[in-house]
Amino acid sequence: MSYSYLLHVYTQTALAVARSFSPRQFGAAATLVVALALGAGLLTTASAVYAQEGAAPPAVSTVNINSADAAALAAGLKGVGQSRAMDIVRYREAYGPFSSIEELAEVKGIGKSTLDNNRAVITLE
Repeated sequence: MSYSYLLHVYTQTALAVARSFSPRQFGAAATLVVALALGAGLLTTASAVYAQEGAAPPAVSTVNINSADAAALAAGLKGVGQSRAMDIVRYREAYGPFSSIEELAEVKGIGKSTLDNNRAVITLE
């Protein structure tokens, strides 16, 4: 989650709260307390986002293109959606298991850049 997205969410929330907690109904002090609480939440969440960005990247899981179903292929391969994943499964069913990672480029819509982006996670086991 990006900082700008969080800022947008909190801004929209603050506007909604400001509309419902007007100073005429609840007093200026109550409106100020709500604004400060939202600001504190924004700072806390932003700190958590920055801490996550500096953290170590999650472990990379592998995708066996010879046994994974379409859902696993779509979830595990960058740039491969459900439709393209189903094309991979159909290709494998028609021609048998892949003998190399490069053979994956024979599937319509899978190009060199998709292979290069996923080479580290693809297995043939």
